[in-house]
Amino acid sequence: MKKHLTIALVAHDQRKADMVSWVKYNAPLLSRHHLVCTGTTGGLIKDAFNELGIEADVECMNSGPMGGDAEIAAKVVRNEIDLAVFLIDDLNPQPHEADIQMLLRQCRLHNVPIACNRISADLMISSALWDNEDYHPTEQTYVKFDRC
Repeated sequence: MKKHLTIALVAHDQRKADMVSWVKYNAPLLSRHHLVCTGTTGGLIKDAFNELGIEADVECMNSGPMGGDAEIAAKVVRNEIDLAVFLIDDLNPQPHEADIQMLLRQCRLHNVPIACNRISADLMISSALWDNEDYHPTEQTYVKFDRC
């Protein structure tokens, strides 16, 4: 992957260990990009890189419940995020569910790939399309489909 990306990393409390494990596994690749994280997750990711002795560009927003999801959604709207990895805890209710849904919706609306589990994150981050300068995602259209 040659292109410098800005990658959002978000993980709910029950998924933070999974995120740290994923980051450690992909540390050499991730360290070549700008990482934007919600607060607690970002702190854990910084610690993981330090533990590995790898320098990384990690920017921390507020924690999710304190507006971090909304801050990252705003970056998506401003076209400042290339890829998002959001490990969601689907087994427990979240007090900031509206912000979570807003972030997911903005990624969908603004054509930002978003991975919600490790395998989709692995597939997205390793895609050869990131290196293909001729590849440009088709803009999404929202028009009624009429049959002929």
